[in-house]
Amino acid sequence: MAGDQMVGKVPVTNLDRILYPFLGVSKKEVIGYYIRSAPRILPFLSGRALVMQRFPDGVAGQGFYEKDAPPGTPDWVTLFSHGSRTAEREIRYVVCDSPDTLIWLANLAALELNIILARTDDPERPDMLLFDLDPEPPAGFPEAVETALALSELLGELGLSPFVKTSGRKGLHVVIPLDRIYGFDETRTFVHAIGILLSRRLPKVVSELSGTHKPGTVFVDYLQNAAWKTMIAPYSLRATEQATVSMPLSWEEVRKGIMPEDFTIRTAISRQGDPWKEFFDQAERLPAVNNE
Repeated sequence: MAGDQMVGKVPVTNLDRILYPFLGVSKKEVIGYYIRSAPRILPFLSGRALVMQRFPDGVAGQGFYEKDAPPGTPDWVTLFSHGSRTAEREIRYVVCDSPDTLIWLANLAALELNIILARTDDPERPDMLLFDLDPEPPAGFPEAVETALALSELLGELGLSPFVKTSGRKGLHVVIPLDRIYGFDETRTFVHAIGILLSRRLPKVVSELSGTHKPGTVFVDYLQNAAWKTMIAPYSLRATEQATVSMPLSWEEVRKGIMPEDFTIRTAISRQGDPWKEFFDQAERLPAVNNE
């Protein structure tokens, strides 16, 4: 790609614009990353409302979230309309269900692709459950790893087989694919209950909102398990200096030791295998949890 041109049926522009100045990553490289990542990321984007975080002037500039499909959205882009009580209007979400749509998003400098935890055909029934492990300084990524491993052990005791990925920033996401038989109140309550159990095993873990900013702790953020809340998509870029990726991992990799900066726009695509390849084939049901 050189200069403004067509990629598939998508006109791409300003390809030489630098979006990650620390590394000198251009829009051309961002589009190339998403083209190569399409087979892995599209299963998590298809059939799902998307919230974009766009950085037209690069990550050093002002970014903004965008729920609504922007003016000029091509007619071949799939949209999903949903009435928002808070916004008091219809929101027309983009659904990224093709490589062309992914290229179009990259051309918009939509670096971060955030997904709803339910599909558009039944948006009140999540098919994913999220444990967002968020360390508060001086706690950092090593503490998030310690928490994730303890959480994996606890969930294993309950008969569950969780998946794990980097958030692409300072934390980790532990995710369980679900049978679509639960409402968001049920999944949020489950994550909160597990957070309470985990806090009894690890003193550094905080499971209540009141402890979110307590120094040196790891917050198990159960609040993301609510209707129309989002999670950064697996394989999405993040708007960080190092152009990190929210990278799916094996638990063996977590135990051996990794850092978020190990997975960037220039290293992620060369990874062998896909630890989340069969994610949606392993939908689970939630066990009862006793916090007494």
